[in-house]
Amino acid sequence: MLVEIIKFILKVLYYIVDIAVVGYAIYYIVTGIFAFFNKRNVIRKYRPRYKIAVLIAARNEGKVIGNLLDSLNKQNYPKDLYDVFVIPNNCTDNTEEVAKQKGAKVINCTVPVKCKGDVLKFTFEYMNNNYPEYEAYAIFDADNIVHPDYVRRMNDALCAGYKVAQGYRDSKNPQDSWISSCYSLFYWVQNYFFNQARMNMGWSSSINGTGFIISKEVIDKHGFNTFTMTEDIEFAAQCALNDEKIAFVKDAITYDEQPLSFTQSWKQRKRWSVGTLQCLGYYSPRLLITGIKKKIPQAIDMSLFYLAPVIQLFACILILMLMVYSHIGIEVSDVVKLMYDNKIFSVILGYVAGVVIALYIVMKERKKIGKTIKGILTLSFFMLTWVPINALCLVKKDHKWEPIEHNRTVDIDSIVDSSNN
Repeated sequence: MLVEIIKFILKVLYYIVDIAVVGYAIYYIVTGIFAFFNKRNVIRKYRPRYKIAVLIAARNEGKVIGNLLDSLNKQNYPKDLYDVFVIPNNCTDNTEEVAKQKGAKVINCTVPVKCKGDVLKFTFEYMNNNYPEYEAYAIFDADNIVHPDYVRRMNDALCAGYKVAQGYRDSKNPQDSWISSCYSLFYWVQNYFFNQARMNMGWSSSINGTGFIISKEVIDKHGFNTFTMTEDIEFAAQCALNDEKIAFVKDAITYDEQPLSFTQSWKQRKRWSVGTLQCLGYYSPRLLITGIKKKIPQAIDMSLFYLAPVIQLFACILILMLMVYSHIGIEVSDVVKLMYDNKIFSVILGYVAGVVIALYIVMKERKKIGKTIKGILTLSFFMLTWVPINALCLVKKDHKWEPIEHNRTVDIDSIVDSSNN
């Protein structure tokens, strides 16, 4: 009798985990489908109106920041309506000198800096006290380069009534290695199946770390008070709690330098996972309660977003449970069990599905297959390597921020020319 009770409890535990994993997958499949729908929230074009401050936090970025500043100097936007500010922090190279040579204004960061969020918080306060005339802030990383229409398209979003907007995060080095190729595909998929899908739904997109813009009105009203390792998705949570929709502006393009080696990728993704888990613990309960009480769908959506590392590990736990259950005589029946019973077919199907999705997004976004073939063939493996990262971060929450060195120098003219050919 006791054995039967234990087996029953184990069955119940399995189905609880199973419902969480399968339900989560269905949720993202359903919301992702909206990427194919007619766009409900197309932002029309407006005349230049907003005075915009471009902010660049930089730590030892002398090798690459010059290309970013060159691309910003070539914006198709009135020169009297935007200025570029570089905020060097903990620099031991010539970042400040390069910034000045390229015509940027330099703000010396005078507070201790543990992460990018600390620099941004200091800078927003500094701008408010010293440059109150700017109406919005565009945020970039020093290794970016920016499409000539970026500022103009973000002006359109501001004129349309959005207070926060995320641009299209593209890649300047998809062909350099299989890691940089996988990163490029990852962001293209996120742009399309997450941000564009939510824009079509009338929900809020998310902030992806760089290439986003914030109205001064939002900073004045809510501040910028982040403490996690991922200030971007943390600020997205704060926007959701305050019912500030984040627009996705596909034509405001930022080209980002992707890591080249697995070691660099491991460090960066570990930081992302730690930050996501920090946000899960601090924001998800508040987001869920606020979303239900005030009927804010993007708040509920963000609370689920932070569950990704946990759900990924739950999926692995399901497989382990099936392995154990098969030896102790516990029978369960669901789609995961069906896949487990047909392991070889499931692995092949999963890999083929990953290749098909990668090929689709490359063609949909009009990228070149030759430049991304390494990523197309290895994207499934790349995503699987997130499992040990998430497992490690759940056990050991390392809060140390480690910078990623950037060396890839690419000018905006070569990228725009390549995109047009």
